[in-house]
Amino acid sequence: MDVQQLIKEQVTSNPVALYMKGTPKAPMCGFSATAVQILQACNLPLFFSVNVLEDQAIRDGVKVFANWPTVPQLYVRGEFVGGCDIMREMYQSGELKTLLAGIAAPD
Repeated sequence: MDVQQLIKEQVTSNPVALYMKGTPKAPMCGFSATAVQILQACNLPLFFSVNVLEDQAIRDGVKVFANWPTVPQLYVRGEFVGGCDIMREMYQSGELKTLLAGIAAPD
């Protein structure tokens, strides 16, 4: 499976996917930490995440996949939502909580 197929599989098989630097418990940049905090504030304490620092092919590939130059990147129900700034704006407006409504945390 090539990287683009892998990313597509990850974002379509998980209701919420966050490509980030580090992990939710140990973010490796401020933007990734903010993204995690926003998801947690939306009552989504657990979600699928990918540490792009562990795989250069995914780090580069996810930028191509969404045509978005930065990480973190949030996907909800297979659709690209945006990066940290967009997440912050959507959180402040209440739009993100609405988008995430009904999504249960993974087992």
